[in-house]
Amino acid sequence: METALAASITNLNSSPSVIKRHHLYPCYTSINSQKSPKYNCRYKNSVSFLTSCSTKPDTNKDNVTDPSSIDDPNLSSSIQKLPVPTSTQALSSVNSLFSRGLVFDLGQKNAWDSAEVGSPVVRRFLSDEEERWYMWYHGNSGKNPGSDHIGLAVSSNGIHWERGEGAVQSSVDVGLVMNCSKDWWAFDTRGIRPGEVVVMSSSKIRANSAVYWLYYTGFSSEEAEVSDALLKFKLENPERLLTCFGENNENGGIGKIYKSLPGLAMSQDGRHWARIEGEHHSGALFDVGPDGDWDSLFIASPQVVFHKSGDLRMYYHSFDLKTGHFAVGMARSRDGMRWVKLGRIIGGGGSGCFNELGAVNAQVVKNKKDGTYVMAYEGVAADGKRSIGLAVSTDGLKDWKIQDSPVLKCSEEDGWDDKGVGSPCLVEMDGEKDEWKLYYRGIGKAGQIGIGMAVSSGSDITSFRRCQGFHL
Repeated sequence: METALAASITNLNSSPSVIKRHHLYPCYTSINSQKSPKYNCRYKNSVSFLTSCSTKPDTNKDNVTDPSSIDDPNLSSSIQKLPVPTSTQALSSVNSLFSRGLVFDLGQKNAWDSAEVGSPVVRRFLSDEEERWYMWYHGNSGKNPGSDHIGLAVSSNGIHWERGEGAVQSSVDVGLVMNCSKDWWAFDTRGIRPGEVVVMSSSKIRANSAVYWLYYTGFSSEEAEVSDALLKFKLENPERLLTCFGENNENGGIGKIYKSLPGLAMSQDGRHWARIEGEHHSGALFDVGPDGDWDSLFIASPQVVFHKSGDLRMYYHSFDLKTGHFAVGMARSRDGMRWVKLGRIIGGGGSGCFNELGAVNAQVVKNKKDGTYVMAYEGVAADGKRSIGLAVSTDGLKDWKIQDSPVLKCSEEDGWDDKGVGSPCLVEMDGEKDEWKLYYRGIGKAGQIGIGMAVSSGSDITSFRRCQGFHL
């Protein structure tokens, strides 16, 4: 048995695109049986980012899980300390770009993220010695404009970010950390974008420390045909920025609706990821709804909140053909792997509202001070303009109170983000500063694309202001 398992691991390193799915489960079991398992142990002699491996964890018929959130200080201390990148890759800095909130620009020429960045997932880790910030995000080089990848940048303050131009080469490096799958049957062969990173321990995952759980959107090449007569605008999935690829670039997938589904990957360092095969035949966690359901076209931007042991909630968006609006729905799970849909929770706003055509890219966090659930989302106006809105719920399930006005709008004319803002990511600050930071993707009319940051006025999260400068 050990010889067969070793052969499977060798095959994964040499030609992952031809490994059969039934080979992967015993491979994972072998890793679990090691004394100090590392999810990246099988990649020691190959490229350090995952291209196609899928793994299936141990399952428990009682469906019992015992995850703990990163707020647990014991888990926080188990996360790797903020690394100093050591690879020979050139690193770019954005120190000169802090004007009006821009903290993360496009990568340097020929870098993996030189044409597009977005979907920021920002996490802040505190210890007795230091403050550590990680940002996972999607990027695109333009060489293959229809294919997004996931990368990691690091910071000591959430403002100055270090990034890599290519794939990570070690467990202390930054740059490209996850690529599209090469398996023909997989749901994520065309592109991937991060939705959420949760740090948990679980009785189902035998590891010597807490594990990063990455929930992400995977895009396939399967297209949905929708009559333009049913739509008030040109629907895309994923949404493509015309400034990146040109209005007539068919290779970029502009104007097309590709099927997307939610996926899960795990890591012990935030860099080397192993895909966890879900119950759907494509490896996704679950499928779109049947014809006629609000989420029958695609599932996008899965974002997961740990409520308590045995209760995880996923928020995601789709497009409802019946109403012609985007909507946010949710699913619930006991173990973070098998999910039950609960339906739509937020749809389109009233006529003339900033969210008239619905909500996308929702992010939900639990307010540490009052226990309420705060949802930041990207509102879609009738003219297609994007703003960031806010909704609050006492239990995170129902009765979402939607704020009438956006908390962050496009900047004034000629600003770097004067065309649209979206993909929000809220970070509640601990310690002396009683405030929230809002990271977001911004798009400018002049072709500017980047990730910005705005700050609340103290604990008031009803409005955010772009930072004009930083004092470090």
